[in-house]
Amino acid sequence: MTTTPSTAERRRLTGHLGPVGIVFMVVAAAAPLTVIGGNMPLAMGLGNGAGAPMGFVIAALVLLLFSVGFVTMTPHVPEAGAFFSYVTVGLGERMGKGIAVVALIAYTAIQIGIYGYIGWAISDTVAHYHGPSIPWPVYSFAVLAIVAVLGYRHIELSAKVLGVALACEIGIVVLLDIVMVAKPSPAGITFTSFDPATFTNGTIGIAILFALTGFIGFEATAVFRDEARDPERTIPRATYAAVIIIGAFYAITVWSFVVALGPDQVTGVAQRTLAGEGNMLLDTTGDMLGTVGRDVVNVLLLTSLFACVLSFHNVIARYQFVLAGKGLLPARLAQVHGSHHSPSFSSVVQTGTAAIIVAVLAVLGIDPLVGVFGSMAGVATVGMVLLMLTTSIAVLVFFLRNRDRTHGLWSTRIAPGLAVLGLLGSLWLVLSNFTLVTGGSPTLSTILAAIPFAGLVIGFLAWRPSRSLSASGGHDSAAATTSP
Repeated sequence: MTTTPSTAERRRLTGHLGPVGIVFMVVAAAAPLTVIGGNMPLAMGLGNGAGAPMGFVIAALVLLLFSVGFVTMTPHVPEAGAFFSYVTVGLGERMGKGIAVVALIAYTAIQIGIYGYIGWAISDTVAHYHGPSIPWPVYSFAVLAIVAVLGYRHIELSAKVLGVALACEIGIVVLLDIVMVAKPSPAGITFTSFDPATFTNGTIGIAILFALTGFIGFEATAVFRDEARDPERTIPRATYAAVIIIGAFYAITVWSFVVALGPDQVTGVAQRTLAGEGNMLLDTTGDMLGTVGRDVVNVLLLTSLFACVLSFHNVIARYQFVLAGKGLLPARLAQVHGSHHSPSFSSVVQTGTAAIIVAVLAVLGIDPLVGVFGSMAGVATVGMVLLMLTTSIAVLVFFLRNRDRTHGLWSTRIAPGLAVLGLLGSLWLVLSNFTLVTGGSPTLSTILAAIPFAGLVIGFLAWRPSRSLSASGGHDSAAATTSP
């Protein structure tokens, strides 16, 4: 049974998630196996070939710089909500509202994209094994129903499900990495990927672009603040761990493919994959681990997508919960379930929103990969870089206005400043190569790229002061948090 609004208003989400549980949620959202199967060929085939691993290293370094200011500011942001909360504290409520809209757009876009991708992937797998031909939306809605059940219940159930899926996913890739390095190409074990002469050859910007796309969701550690065992320690640890684990996983695995295929051959293999003449991940897995290994990786690609969409469902439900608690969305979205202690109504609404959008795209006959996943991933990428850039600026402004004697210049000024520069460069890379992300025409790509910016403007201009600040003297109503 769900709590009544009056009861919910005096409650907040609870849980005992430690760093490991939160890292599972966040790394699952990054869908590492999916990134290796999709982003890696793009980074190599369109970017800098054998130098692609360095693109993932650079992206990880930029996000680590971002994380320094992000976690340093955490004690000053005593509520869940991630970017929205940080920007509100640093740049004011109006900018915070604008960022809240951008966040909802970005997370919803990537979730819808994954629903399209997983529907296509399941359909393709069934066809590969000579099963019945069933339209992709049927599989997408089946996955959506499972996600709805898990998302409605306590977060720790989702964490356990994601933990199992992620452990299997990482385990098979680590095994593949070991075998690839043990069975190198005639070129032998080479570190040429990290040689400036190699990674600057071609277009390293495109490699960085697709590497950044692979990190979407890592910052969601702060969204689970209220459900963390010890937020002051858990959130910083989980954030750093997520960036390091994801970055190392990507860089080592992509380098292993260079070793296995050979630095002179890897670009051609990636380009044939992009042309639909092979599958870089599955074909190489078949060569290294045999047919059984190939089949296992194929199945784990599906579980990777499922883990990703479940994680984003939980993130969006909690964003809506926090925004409702601050009076920016209908108050009922801030209800807490009496038994599961979850944002149950927000989860139901999120399920309904996703179902409607997927249904519309299906009726319109949009291609699930290029049309749904490609376009939505593009919108999400622009949105996420914009969110991190604005958050880094908020961190800088906050510490310029408020002296923090417990932290030095590095964590309050230098690292956030470098993060701003790195994210500005990243935003330029994303926008200047946006048609590669979406796979659409320049006109369509321009419209899609403009959506997050339009959301920022609409949120900044449209919303009135929240009830929690105007009526309660600084206390959030439904989330029972303290406004800065």
